[in-house]
Amino acid sequence: MPKHIEIFQIDAFTSEPFGGNPAAVVLDDSLNDEQMINIAAEMNLSETAFLSSSDKADFNLRWFTPKSEVKLCGHATIASLHFLFEKNLLKENSEITFNTKSGIIHAGQSADFYWMQIPEIKFAKTETDLNELFSALGLKSSSVYKNVFTGTNKYLFIGVDNLQTLFNLEPDFIKLLRIISLQNIFSDIAVYTLQTLEEDSIAHLRFFAPAEGIYEDPVTGSAAGPLLLLLYRQNKIENFSDDKIYTIEQGDILKRKGRIGVSYNRKSNILKIHGNAVTILKGNLQI
Repeated sequence: MPKHIEIFQIDAFTSEPFGGNPAAVVLDDSLNDEQMINIAAEMNLSETAFLSSSDKADFNLRWFTPKSEVKLCGHATIASLHFLFEKNLLKENSEITFNTKSGIIHAGQSADFYWMQIPEIKFAKTETDLNELFSALGLKSSSVYKNVFTGTNKYLFIGVDNLQTLFNLEPDFIKLLRIISLQNIFSDIAVYTLQTLEEDSIAHLRFFAPAEGIYEDPVTGSAAGPLLLLLYRQNKIENFSDDKIYTIEQGDILKRKGRIGVSYNRKSNILKIHGNAVTILKGNLQI
């Protein structure tokens, strides 16, 4: 007899169907690693989230790309919160915890958004010659901000001069995979500009993770949160306010407009991402 597994597909960082970043969400205690890998490959979304019972937090939470398990995923966590809210397992204006490969993550639902806390990220200037990488991205070095940074999450953050430069990127993913495989400094690439489509936003972002089976991620919470921190530490945000929710744009180039709320409290050193979500598909897998 086949086993039936309930699964939702949820668009995160949007309140409109077919926007933002889609993630699949499953709540089941019986799945093994091979089954989770196979389900994520079958769904073929940038991430599938697997929730299960936990003795360390309210739930265990794991994230899989079609190729591998990852330590952190923002949009699939926002999707998981929406799933739990629709299943009446998360109450309005409440907080829960997830046990993950990045430790215990605090998250919850507020009147306006779902939110999750992002683990602390530190940054270092990248001294490696990146000209070959720029070429693989279709990027002229003259368009790049002076300093490029790598986070302890192994994301490489590259700032560029304007939206036209960002939108005109034409990555050669075969070359990018080779470059990534030959070093151990970074594994994923976030390219951003301070020029935005909307007046109230602070940056526009694109994110590439070919080594994890994701050529371009539509909307990436795990990059947007650290980007706020990086911009703050470079004094790129005028009149910065603790706990204010700033907006980072992503996904427009892929016709999947997403908007990520990001906030940081300097005293408590708490970094959060915030977003809406909408369910577009409910069904059952037979495995």
